[in-house]
Amino acid sequence: MKASTGWLATTGAEFSAGVGRSGVAQLTHYTVSYREWGEGPPLVLVPGLAGGYELLGLLARKLARHFRVISYQLRGEDDCFALRRRFDLADLAHDLAEFIDWHCLERPAVMGVSFGGVVALEFAARYPGRLEALVLQGAGARFQQGLIQRVAGTVLSRVLLPADNPFINQFFNLLFGGRQQGPLFDFVTRQCWQTDQSVMAYRYQLAEQFDMTGRLDRVRVPTLALVGDRDLLVSEGSLAELCAGVPDCRLVRLPGAGHLACVTQPERVAEEVRCFLLGRARAARD
Repeated sequence: MKASTGWLATTGAEFSAGVGRSGVAQLTHYTVSYREWGEGPPLVLVPGLAGGYELLGLLARKLARHFRVISYQLRGEDDCFALRRRFDLADLAHDLAEFIDWHCLERPAVMGVSFGGVVALEFAARYPGRLEALVLQGAGARFQQGLIQRVAGTVLSRVLLPADNPFINQFFNLLFGGRQQGPLFDFVTRQCWQTDQSVMAYRYQLAEQFDMTGRLDRVRVPTLALVGDRDLLVSEGSLAELCAGVPDCRLVRLPGAGHLACVTQPERVAEEVRCFLLGRARAARD
């Protein structure tokens, strides 16, 4: 039986992570849910501030044509009571290291999106021998406060919002890089609201403290930095510092994309990742 176009649009199934192979891993501080897609060289995909790995479903499925993609839920995603025990970016990087060990992966490629890029960059600096390559989308060398960032931080931390708040949902248009309506917009807003507001606010506070200045040279693996040319959350200064500080860093701009390029342009993002990772693997063999 074929699913109707209307049903796919209503449920967001066309953008979701699909079935994949699901499981749980017991880490020191929490039990993590994860999902895998595809076969090939391992690629660990770190999700962003809200929405969990379900938000990256379409990207994961594109990447799974060439890689064994493994994504997981960050601490607090499935249990907001995890915030009772305070943690920082170093702890989230350690969670990632434990998760990689649990899967017995020697040196996988790691890709982080938005806040996940912050976690991945922290991981690469603290555990440089534990990954083969690093891919960042929507992340720079440090958090740089601007008007949009101040408003977002204030609203998340001080205003109790109802789920699916229409006013706040309009903020997503800035993340898309332009006005976006229809099934994709509905899927993104609905999925992001699956993350508890307290968890979003706490992660945002961690992002505000993020600053890799003086530590970028610890990232000793080939690094690909992807950024939408309409991304209002990643400053040019932060990108410049990233590319200047990481010894082997390549910057690729995505025309017409905002901060959510992984959602709006998954095919382009996946192709850039494929060319970067597989191209370097071929070069190493030659």
